[in-house]
Amino acid sequence: MGSISIIGTGNMARTIGARAIAGGNTVEVMGRDQSKAADLAAVLGGGTTAGEWGTAPAGDIVIVALLYDGVVPAVLQYGDALAGKVIVDISNPFNSMFDGLAHHEETSIAQQVAKAAPVSASVVKAFNTIFRHVLEKGRPDVFIAGDNVRAKASVEAFIDSLGLRPLDVGGLTMAHWLEGAGVVTVGLANHGVGNLDFALSITELPG
Repeated sequence: MGSISIIGTGNMARTIGARAIAGGNTVEVMGRDQSKAADLAAVLGGGTTAGEWGTAPAGDIVIVALLYDGVVPAVLQYGDALAGKVIVDISNPFNSMFDGLAHHEETSIAQQVAKAAPVSASVVKAFNTIFRHVLEKGRPDVFIAGDNVRAKASVEAFIDSLGLRPLDVGGLTMAHWLEGAGVVTVGLANHGVGNLDFALSITELPG
């Protein structure tokens, strides 16, 4: 399948990594704390390796699984090590009340990553509308946004390998609205649905 590097050692890194291994992908994890990266690699198994923070990721697809305020700084720190890579931003920049976005303009963390990354890198937004345990146990739709057709195709193939359905919402400017959909998801969890055991999905009428 694909070659994946995950920057981060938290719950989403663990969940995406586990599904990636189960889907036959090669996985590398990278964390600021090398011991945590090594521990996660051992837990994931399946030949998962622990890369060194800040060095060139081994994977063609680099999933940045960090809290939103750490994503752009990490991309800046990696710098040219991300040249030619497909960078996947999964973050949600929620405000302190979780009822809006932390940025107050029509942008997104993914768009900010695109400005910070090497010119030869491509950025795709994905996975941000899915609660971690639903990603772990369910088969949710995965909405993606990005400008580069080949980059999106490679991310779609990766999502397919996880046994999930990728759905392209358009160019990278749509990442702003995917982050808004993340806010909607939290609102549904707190109100209309009343729990975290769901994901946004698309229902198609029979042809």
